[in-house]
Amino acid sequence: MSIKDDMVVQFNYTLRDEAGEVLETNEGLDPIAYLHGHDNMMPGVENAIAGREIGDKFSVTLPPEQTYGVRNEDAEQRVSVKHLQGAKVWKAGMRALINTDQGQRQVTIIKVGKFMATVDVNHPLAGRELTFDLDVVDARDATDEEIAHGHAHGVGGHHH
Repeated sequence: MSIKDDMVVQFNYTLRDEAGEVLETNEGLDPIAYLHGHDNMMPGVENAIAGREIGDKFSVTLPPEQTYGVRNEDAEQRVSVKHLQGAKVWKAGMRALINTDQGQRQVTIIKVGKFMATVDVNHPLAGRELTFDLDVVDARDATDEEIAHGHAHGVGGHHH
């Protein structure tokens, strides 16, 4: 069964940087589930999985435009220290979570004062060429409800 639009795809991944160092993996955890063809996955990863079969294991190296985006050097913001989540004491280089109108966002601390911090709002992996080792674990036709909602339901997907 070739992966195509309107299918729920489950996969495991290992993300590596330019030097081959592992940055993230979900090995040993539940697979990631997404609704193929509905902009629920990074474009480069979704394109790499399209047409594949259950059981396919492969690697793909992707440019920033197809993963976390190109780095914007002007993407600095000043935020109140009380909005930073993840630590009690902040130092330059640390990563924090902040709540935005679009949900939680990971930021990197550039400079921190007593009340305000300057943060880099680029994704920490923006601007980098990344390699994904992918293992297509399962795929099935999406339900009408999943298609209507625009996302996968169940393990590895969205829960209502």
